Amino acid sequence: MDDRTAAIAGYWDTAAPTFDAEPDHGLTDPHTRLAWARLLESLLPSGPTVDVLDVGCGTGSLSLLLAEAGHRVTGVDLAPAMVERARAKLAAAGLPARFLVGDAAQPPTGAERFDVLLSRHLVWTLPDPGAALREWVGRLRPGGRLVLVEGRWREAGSGAEPYVDGAERLPWQGGVGADTLAAAVRPLVAELRVEPLSGRPELWGGPVGDERYALVARV
Repeated sequence: MDDRTAAIAGYWDTAAPTFDAEPDHGLTDPHTRLAWARLLESLLPSGPTVDVLDVGCGTGSLSLLLAEAGHRVTGVDLAPAMVERARAKLAAAGLPARFLVGDAAQPPTGAERFDVLLSRHLVWTLPDPGAALREWVGRLRPGGRLVLVEGRWREAGSGAEPYVDGAERLPWQGGVGADTLAAAVRPLVAELRVEPLSGRPELWGGPVGDERYALVARV
């Protein structure tokens, strides 16, 4: 692990105890939780149980929703403290899931392939998002689905401080707009759509003024 990766892991380890305080992180409000459950249902393939790889899973809130829906979930996060909380969250609910500590850009799942790869609010933290996108597409089965929930955060304006030392050199520090992400993903997939999410306050615990969206692609 290089110094920047270690710094990023350390940042999220430190953030883990209070991470779920954000409405869209902890999903403790029933209305917010239901909104995310419905969104995931609309973004994932319809039909029977699917295998989902949740990269950058954090404390496992989305993994929990997926497991409740009957899907087989593998979560990956760089921060051990996040993974510990995700495991505890699923165990408390009595639901099965597998959580691994590792680099979400290169998930430590070997030759396994999945029906869905889900990532929320992650690609802006990656040193080489293009390489990660190629890796993620390669982890999908034929016809598999890439689901990226991303945005360009209001905190990313002129003069914004990097969230860790060295983050100012990240290609997408502060988030990534839908047009930019779609241009990076489109050559890797068979089809792609973008669903705007900024105008859905129920997902965020209130109105937001920045860009938020879901990109859904089929390989």
